[in-house]
Amino acid sequence: MEVTIVEESKNKLIFEVDENVGFLNAVKTELLNDKQVKIATYFVKHPLVGKPRMIIETDGADPKKALASATSRLKKENDSFISDVKKVLK
Repeated sequence: MEVTIVEESKNKLIFEVDENVGFLNAVKTELLNDKQVKIATYFVKHPLVGKPRMIIETDGADPKKALASATSRLKKENDSFISDVKKVLK
């Protein structure tokens, strides 16, 4: 997956991905569990030709660290889900 930073400041990060919005929805949901994240959303200028962009704004915390923490939590949740599914499918 290609990730491109479009805009970056002390408390704001906008990045673009070559992925569908389903993936970004999971990231957005996890980011909003972080009390330091004020805004986490994504948009696509045009669904056929545009790449999804995610916007993260914090209360002054580093938005890159918030994103890294959120994706780490998602990875743990995904690993747990995979393990549970494997147990059920045996």
